[in-house]
Amino acid sequence: MTSLFFHRSPLLIFHNVCMRLLAYGLAQVGSAMAGRVLLAALVALLMGCASLPGEVQRPVSHARTDVDATRLAAVAAASTPDDSGQLSGVRLLPAGDQAFEALLALARAADQTIDAQYYLVADDASGRRFLRELSDAAARGVRVRLLVDDLDAAGEDALLAGLAAHPNVEVRMFNPLPVRSGGVGSRVLFSLHEFPRINRRMHNKLFVADNVFAVSGGRNIADAYFGRSRPANFIDMDLLSSGPVVRELSNVFDRYWSSEHAYPIQSLAAPGLGADAARRQFDAAVHQAGAAELPLAARDALGQGSVGAQLASGRLALHIASVRVIADGPGKAEAPDNGATAEGPVMNGNLELLQSARSEVLVASPYFVPDARTLDILQQANASGVRVSIMTNSLATTDAPLVHFGYARYRDALLQMKVALYELMPGAERQDNSIGEWHGSLGRLHAKLAVVDQRWLYIGSMNMDHRSAHCNTEIGLIVDSPELASEVAGLLQREQLSRSYRVRMAGESGRLQWVAPAGEKQVVLHSEPALNWGRQLRLSLLSMFVSEGLL
Repeated sequence: MTSLFFHRSPLLIFHNVCMRLLAYGLAQVGSAMAGRVLLAALVALLMGCASLPGEVQRPVSHARTDVDATRLAAVAAASTPDDSGQLSGVRLLPAGDQAFEALLALARAADQTIDAQYYLVADDASGRRFLRELSDAAARGVRVRLLVDDLDAAGEDALLAGLAAHPNVEVRMFNPLPVRSGGVGSRVLFSLHEFPRINRRMHNKLFVADNVFAVSGGRNIADAYFGRSRPANFIDMDLLSSGPVVRELSNVFDRYWSSEHAYPIQSLAAPGLGADAARRQFDAAVHQAGAAELPLAARDALGQGSVGAQLASGRLALHIASVRVIADGPGKAEAPDNGATAEGPVMNGNLELLQSARSEVLVASPYFVPDARTLDILQQANASGVRVSIMTNSLATTDAPLVHFGYARYRDALLQMKVALYELMPGAERQDNSIGEWHGSLGRLHAKLAVVDQRWLYIGSMNMDHRSAHCNTEIGLIVDSPELASEVAGLLQREQLSRSYRVRMAGESGRLQWVAPAGEKQVVLHSEPALNWGRQLRLSLLSMFVSEGLL
């Protein structure tokens, strides 16, 4: 889980510590530890001369549109009414096991193309199983294009280059770090001379098969997103879609694929094995023990059977709805010369949706650090009588404590606006396939959702924080579907709010309380769960080195 965490607070802490220590000088540093950090920073700056290749060949390709004769096109046609027009077909994927099975099933059914774009494709059982499915599709003649953000791909150059050595496969890395060897920490350390650029990451999650079906939402490709990890798994949500929305998503993919920020893996990986040897090494890696398929529940919490079984039957059960794509452009990865940090289209679209609310808003975001505009919208909602509920991680469940510390500064203000605050409790006492969580594992919220007026649904990759708004590229969907909105609200209320602390102010004292459900009773906690004085001190000190605008 370390690499999953590194793209947030630690990268920022390390950079700011180094820069501040360099500014003040060793004479003003009062500890040997700080001196060692300064020395490391100086070494990094002296050695940080690595750079990206200059002349890079990026073969031009686009999403295929001649897909009407594919098997998936036939399924989509059978699953959608003839009079659907510009409406799309959509289906929630709330369960980790079924979400993973859907990706594999779509890859197996693809006849012409697979386009995949992810912040993270981990070198674990799920990641290798996913890559194996891509290579198998390519062996059938399917064109495969895989675009991966580079930050958490430390140590994966050989694996990804081995995939790219297969016929019909191209792999590109987005916004790569100039240093290729070592772990995430050392790569960042020796790339600090390019920090303004490498601080901006591609956070998108998208999978498109034959330009007919797409899966998008919050999940990356790693064990923790599919209920296969110990000791923690992410609680997440994806959306399967078909129809006009898929063509729009493919257009977004093409913009990133052809961007100057996307580098073919061959231009980055050190020359090593020949193509045949690279393929053999890749094939051995993805077929090794541990890459078996995830056990699959017959139905998820919504009573839905697996996507693979429905594809085999020739028809998918879909809701028909109007769907709008909101997407940041790949140019967001460029650090502006003037230091400006304008909101991206995804955050802007999401806030406009919240601002349109007339009766009720339900938001789920693993990292919630509101900016001034968000607070203004929530204040307007309060003044208009709109009920607002926000669900996020507690300190006990978050994988980014410093971001949670940033959120905690706003709890009083949010409660004064009559926002209902829920923080996910730790513990999983049962196997729960509906949310990708297994007995004995810690559930961590990772879904990024908003339900407005029991009609509108936002689902995508964007967190409600400054990093998603200003630094990372994001993609999301806004769906006009009371049925889908009801399904999401029901899942959150039934599965998550019932296992969350309700944060409230205690009468005239104004002190915060955490109310935990305990059967038919409640347990009232007068201090924040999982927070002790030592942790409070550490977070307070670390927060001094990180601007809130970077959380």
